[in-house]
Amino acid sequence: MTRDTMETALLARLQSLSSPFTEGGRPVAIILAAGQGKRIKSHRSKMLHRIWGEPTVARVARAAEEGLESPDQVVVVGIKARDVAEALGVTPGRRFSYQAEQRGTGHAVQEALASMTPSDRDRDVYVFPGDMGLVDTPTVRAFRETFDAGKSDMLVMVGAYKGPPESNCYGRILRVPERDDAGAASGELAGRIIQIVEHKDILALKPGEAYTAVYRDRRFSFTRDGLLALSEYNSGLYAFRGRHLSDLIGRLDSENAQGELYLTDLVDLFNRNGLVVAGVPPLREEALLGFNDKAVLREMNDIARAVVWEKLKSVIAVADKNDFFIADDVVDHLLALDREGAAHDIAVGAGVFLGKGVRLREGVHIGRGARLEGNIVLERNVSVGEAVQMSAFPHQTMRIGEGTRILKDDVLKGNIAVGRDCLIEAPVRLTGSDEDPLIIGDGVRIKGDSYVYGSRIEGGCFIVNCILRRMRVEHRVNERGETIPLCYIFPEPTGRESLTPL
Repeated sequence: MTRDTMETALLARLQSLSSPFTEGGRPVAIILAAGQGKRIKSHRSKMLHRIWGEPTVARVARAAEEGLESPDQVVVVGIKARDVAEALGVTPGRRFSYQAEQRGTGHAVQEALASMTPSDRDRDVYVFPGDMGLVDTPTVRAFRETFDAGKSDMLVMVGAYKGPPESNCYGRILRVPERDDAGAASGELAGRIIQIVEHKDILALKPGEAYTAVYRDRRFSFTRDGLLALSEYNSGLYAFRGRHLSDLIGRLDSENAQGELYLTDLVDLFNRNGLVVAGVPPLREEALLGFNDKAVLREMNDIARAVVWEKLKSVIAVADKNDFFIADDVVDHLLALDREGAAHDIAVGAGVFLGKGVRLREGVHIGRGARLEGNIVLERNVSVGEAVQMSAFPHQTMRIGEGTRILKDDVLKGNIAVGRDCLIEAPVRLTGSDEDPLIIGDGVRIKGDSYVYGSRIEGGCFIVNCILRRMRVEHRVNERGETIPLCYIFPEPTGRESLTPL
């Protein structure tokens, strides 16, 4: 397959995953997700590395949609474009734009705008880095409210770097000093944003060489060391009045250290055209983190865990605040339970993983190292033992009845309904499929090396060391009224002809 044929197929796939914008003129988010990230040292797209259980680009897309209260967004993809687009999938209001050649953030926004109609380009436009995986809905909402309430034509979210200047690789926010080069007081201009100067362009300055910027026809000069010492940095999150962005984006040039079209150069272009550029800090500094290597990615996951711990520490008992995973939607569910007064006595052991879709009720205890993924409902006072594995596909549901105990090392998969007050002892395997769900009545006990698939088990049964596939199990009692155990039921062996004694 030729390169042109491959690109044609890719564009067709991106089109199939794209949806029209909604009506109403709401803001548009442009999410920059075209880069690979060389320092991450991975064959996988940087945008698909997970932060708190979810691809970073998906987290950014959700925060943008919720914070802007608009589903309309353009995701700019490039390297690994198909992987990124298919991971995000089809969503109303989201479309994909292909950046075939990575020529900088300014070029990426140009590509996104080219995919929009003239009327859509008149909307307010927000630009997000796709690797800013800790940005959340409150941060985006506050940013939008500031832009809506202010008089600026371009708003930059400005971070405050806390580390040593030599480790700060972000673009620096250049503000008007108290006096210009002629010694005249800056007056009301003092503190306004002049430019954003990229770190590599600062490093490209020769020792002793001055960097000069012009603002409102006044000159301001800075030394190389003075620029490096600036702590305010560009987060890469912007808001624009769409008509001005469309008018000026074509004037970007690549006369810089990297030979790319910098989106940051729009600050100077907006200023030179008499438009207002402002900056605003985030609600919390951690929301601005992006990553270029695995160490920062790990740090971001640690920060996400700390945020979840703060939300839940007074709601449920978590054995180890440094060793657990609870997906965002499960966190929201637990907080909602707490508001209803229905989250009492929920306990989670160290190393527990609660994936998207899990739902808990009062009195649920989950033991060390247990892993639950999918649409799993644990009713009141369910106990899940150490290292238990429970999972269901997105279209399936697993429900465990009130008071049931699932002991250490058990494995439950698929469409399963377990009744009240059951005891599933170790090391049992239970499976239910779409065609053959597993349904277990109240008060059932299963123990030993048992495997049960796609069966219907009446309440009160006692199963020991059995392999049951698509069976109906009736509850039988002896003459004394005692339950008759079902023991050592196995399928007929096959392949005995392959065996000979040593």
